[in-house]
Amino acid sequence: MKWRGVNELREMYLSFFERKNHTRMASASLVPQGDNSLLLINSGMAPLKKFFLGQAVPPNKRVTTCQKCIRTPDIERVGKTARHGTYFEMLGNFSFGDYFKTEAIEWAWEFLTKDLEIPADRLWITVFESDDEAEQIWMNKIGVPKDRIIRLGKEDNFWEHGSGPCGPCSEIHFDRGEEYGPLESFEQASDCDRIIEIWNLVFSQFDSDGKGHYEEMASKNIDTGMGLERLACAMQGVDNLFEVDTVKNIMNKISEIAGVKYKENEKTDVSLRVITDHIRSITFMVGDGVTSANEGRGYVLKRLLRRAARHGKMLGFSEPFLYKVCDTVIDENKTAYPELDEKRELIKTIIKHEEESFAKTIDKGTELLNQFIDNIATSEVKNILSGDDAFKLSDTYGFPLDLTKEIAAEKGIEVDEKRFMECMEEQKRKARSDRASKVKTSWSEDSTAAIDAPATEFTGYTRFKHDAKILEIFVDGKPVDSVSEGQEAVVILDKTPFYAESGGQAADTGVLSAEGAVFAVYNTTKTENGHFLHFGAVEQGSVTKNDTVFAEIDVEKRMSAMRNHTAAHLLQAALRKVLGEHVHQAGQLVNSERCRFDFSHFSALTPEELFEVENIVNDEILQSIDVVTKEMPIDEARTLGAMALFGEKYGDIVRVVDIGGKSVEFCGGTHVKNTSNIGLFKIVSENSVASGVRRIEAVTGNGVLELMNESRKNLAEAAAILKIANPAKLVERCQTLTEELKEKERQIQKLSQQLAGNQLAGTFENAKEVNGVKIISALLNGTSPDMLRKLGDKVREQTEDFIAVFAGVSDEKGTFYCVCGKTAVEKGAHAGKIVQRIAAVTGGKGGGRPDSAMAGIGKNYMIDEALQSLESVAAEFLK
Repeated sequence: MKWRGVNELREMYLSFFERKNHTRMASASLVPQGDNSLLLINSGMAPLKKFFLGQAVPPNKRVTTCQKCIRTPDIERVGKTARHGTYFEMLGNFSFGDYFKTEAIEWAWEFLTKDLEIPADRLWITVFESDDEAEQIWMNKIGVPKDRIIRLGKEDNFWEHGSGPCGPCSEIHFDRGEEYGPLESFEQASDCDRIIEIWNLVFSQFDSDGKGHYEEMASKNIDTGMGLERLACAMQGVDNLFEVDTVKNIMNKISEIAGVKYKENEKTDVSLRVITDHIRSITFMVGDGVTSANEGRGYVLKRLLRRAARHGKMLGFSEPFLYKVCDTVIDENKTAYPELDEKRELIKTIIKHEEESFAKTIDKGTELLNQFIDNIATSEVKNILSGDDAFKLSDTYGFPLDLTKEIAAEKGIEVDEKRFMECMEEQKRKARSDRASKVKTSWSEDSTAAIDAPATEFTGYTRFKHDAKILEIFVDGKPVDSVSEGQEAVVILDKTPFYAESGGQAADTGVLSAEGAVFAVYNTTKTENGHFLHFGAVEQGSVTKNDTVFAEIDVEKRMSAMRNHTAAHLLQAALRKVLGEHVHQAGQLVNSERCRFDFSHFSALTPEELFEVENIVNDEILQSIDVVTKEMPIDEARTLGAMALFGEKYGDIVRVVDIGGKSVEFCGGTHVKNTSNIGLFKIVSENSVASGVRRIEAVTGNGVLELMNESRKNLAEAAAILKIANPAKLVERCQTLTEELKEKERQIQKLSQQLAGNQLAGTFENAKEVNGVKIISALLNGTSPDMLRKLGDKVREQTEDFIAVFAGVSDEKGTFYCVCGKTAVEKGAHAGKIVQRIAAVTGGKGGGRPDSAMAGIGKNYMIDEALQSLESVAAEFLK
């Protein structure tokens, strides 16, 4: 048995099944396409589900893949054991109604024993307890002895997931040898990890109703899965995934820059395993376009990033380091996943930004945690941090539970983990409910499967109207022969000029007309199998299946969308020129009204940068550059330097839009023929939409004229309000008004301060004393936080033996300000803790230093009650 590396094993497997007439399909993105039931791809068959369900036609009845996968249910166990991980690759060969058990078994055995030269006596087989057919194939065709074939029950060797296709499994297990324990029985050897499963062959032969009834399917399928890392463990003679070559090289890089060695200290081993596993997941997720967020797959990324960064701190890293390890992950995987190398700098930039963001989170979270711990001293439950507070730190601030427990433990405080887990489960239930609601759609998967027609020919790149034949009509997802006036329906044509919504370009609208009939199209989408769905309603007469209609799009809307789409390409090129090569598209929407472009960048653009970007785009518009579109093999397109949409998957043949070499991109959208057709380009806004993602909205052509007219109208209205005859004088008048308002504000503040001072004089006279310290409190309406600070400074100038709490309310927003004199602080007073207690009476929060602190007021009507508690609160602190 020869040692083989991960990259070699992957290629050997895929090449083997190509020789068996399978089509090799590239790994799908980790982001599910058209499947809202999953956050991330978690198995080899997940991206192929549409083929098994008949919703799309596969490129071949035989397919083989190596699919990247993410699973996070056991994330808390990753690192603590050497067996758990979040990222893995799944090798698979699939048959959609072609070969079945015999071929699947024969080829699996051939690959393992002939190509990989694994001795047959090191392999064990399991079959479903009633699957006589599979056992006979293993015994009679392969020659496996009966005593090496184990029958197991439904829990182990039957695959099903609710209703739908399901069937028995046959698993191939590998004997790792005597060093892992004795071989008394198959079950005993499995329990001690001497015998491990390496390949699962699933025979989908039944259709389950989900209630225990199984119907034999006429068209049977094969779905196999073999973990690449698990296979590598067997071939390389190592204990776990962290010791196979590509993964071990990543861990070695972490060890090198951290200055620690693996297997010398269990605590650092845990951190090394966590970082090694998580940086693999992080790199591939970011490479597929996932960005950090507080929900969904973005939350998974954030959690992995922060958990890895936290363990980096435990290894002694004080600066961002994950982005450096990312280089090794890419180098180990770029042969199979060249897109990682292409996006290397962007991936590293995003990861580094998140590490820096987490460093700030650690500071904020620690401060808040310390406040929670301070509150425990005055709570009814001593030495217990509430699960709600721990969850708030985790959910809102990304502060890991293990870090919360560690810091709390240092102060003799436990965390209510039971309540924390209840909060986590509640959040998961909400997330599941949200996802379930999003899966519902007016056009169901069953409807797609019911289409019995050839794919629609799209003519819209060159034609805006022509005759077409109605192939199918659907009402409420069910096929019908005709629809009449007032009815809504979905129409499928043999050919269409209507662009289907995709790639960020909005769908075409328009009409399908015939003699005495008009069908208004208000949306167009496209199925996996290439059917264009024209959503609309009959406005006149009726339309019938097999009718010939005149299909005509709204040309004005299409032309506007085309101008905006071409402008979006020029915009991306300009942004890369001004901001740097890290800029990549992160999403877009181009329609007849405007161009909305999302891109990777980590700070707001300055007015100068926006001005420069806008000028570059307009300059290229005025140069009248031809826009050329071509279809070509993807490798040829990459050679030309064509940019791909970040995280998007492409076929072997791609459409490339070349704007005079200024912008060369993969794109299936519609574009103008020459940049001069765009007219003008104007940026309307620039803002943040997510961590590391900015958004620019812009207009072109008539949109620029409309913007100018709207601006002119607003200027005229503003001038009229300010009673200015000439709008050109508007800026000058605004400057004058601003100065006048500032002067009035200064006068108001001066008068308010005098009034507050007068109020304070009376307060001092009636001040009570606790242990020789004056206790002062006052409500000062119309007083800003800054004015409260100034009043506190004045009190401090007069005396040192005082505690004062002032409440100010301005524009319905209330603030408490606590100030303690030097003598009071020496006697135990702490402004931060006192104001925290006072604010809590109103439902407000805050804190600060021993001598001064500020807090927000929750309910203004409880200010008096809060101030009245000051004397008793102060007495608790003063010695």
